[in-house]
Order: sequence, then structure tokens, then C-alpha cells
Amino acid sequence: MVIKVFLASSSGSTAIKKKQQDVLGFLEALKVDYAPLDIACNEDNRMWMRENVPVEKKPTNGIPLPPQIFNEESYCGDYETFFDAKEDNAVYAFLGLPPPPGSKKREVPMEECNGDEHTEEVEAEVGGETGEEAAEEKVAEEKEAVEDTEESLEDTAPVKEEEAQEEVEDEEAKGEDDQPVSEEEEELRQLEEEEEAPEVTEEEEDE
Repeated sequence: MVIKVFLASSSGSTAIKKKQQDVLGFLEALKVDYAPLDIACNEDNRMWMRENVPVEKKPTNGIPLPPQIFNEESYCGDYETFFDAKEDNAVYAFLGLPPPPGSKKREVPMEECNGDEHTEEVEAEVGGETGEEAAEEKVAEEKEAVEDTEESLEDTAPVKEEEAQEEVEDEEAKGEDDQPVSEEEEELRQLEEEEEAPEVTEEEEDE
């Protein structure tokens, strides 16, 4: 099986040139045998590529752009699908090739794949918290915070009432202090009037 990569050696597009270089460079790094086929200088290669790219894979104008990758006559994909396979570490499956022993994609056992989930489940069963328990604890904490706030408000309210009562008592005390002063003044006035009155009467008697 030969991998065919259809390229345009004289393409004026920098993006196409970069994509072609990426594909060829990665195939060389994997030591995959491939055959570059130039569509710019060979009309037969161009026509074959256009005819064998599936209709659903062609752009709206119907003309597929390089690079296009085939395994013999089987269509593999374009640069985008090749890049996705590269990201998923599934290039050999993309190319339809059996992976070599040294570069086979590591098949992780189901137990290992679910290792984290299994560990979390064990922790939840032994001493961890499930989502429901965590939610209940959160609600309980919020409730305690509300109760603490209410208690603090209740503690503050009596203090404010006591302060207000003390102010009222102070004002009343001041009023009582002022009242005796006024009574004394009136008594002094009365005494002065009484003292003046007899003096006047004695002088009148003498006369």
C-alpha cells in the first residue's frame, strides 16, 4: 500500500505550501512511505485527484485544493482531517495503515481509563463527599451564617435601646435640676418682697 499525497509544487498560496510541508514533514517523521504527486505540472494527476475526492469532501466550487491524501485509490482526507487525526494520535488509522510496534497508539485498559473516576467513587464511598452531601453542607453553612447575623442584630438592638433610655433619663435629670433652681429664685424674690414690704409699713407708721 502506497500513500499518495497530491501537491501543487508551484502554488502561489503560502497557506497551501505550509499545509503541504506539514503533511510531508509529519509522514517523514513517522517514516511512512509516500508518493508525492504534483498536480501543477501533471494534468493527469490533477484530473485523477479531482475525480476521486468524494463529492461531500469537495468545496462549494467543486475543485479540491491540495494537499489531498490517498491510500492507493482509497481517499483518506485533506489537511484538516489529517491534522485532526494527528491531534488525536490516530494518523495510522487515518491513513489506513497498521501501526508499527514501536509507535502503536497506546491502548489504555478500561480500568486505567476509568482510574480517576474509580478513585473518586472510592473516596466518596469511604470518606469523601458526594455532590448531594456537599450541597447539603453548603446550605447548612449558609443557614448558620444567617442565624449568626440575626443573633448579632438582636444583640445590637438591646444595646441601642439601653442607650436611648439612658439619654432620656439624662434629659429628665437635667430638667429636674433646672426646676429646683427656678423655685429657689422665686422664693428669693418672695423674701425680698416681704422684706421690702415691712420697711415701707414702719416708715408709714412713724409718719
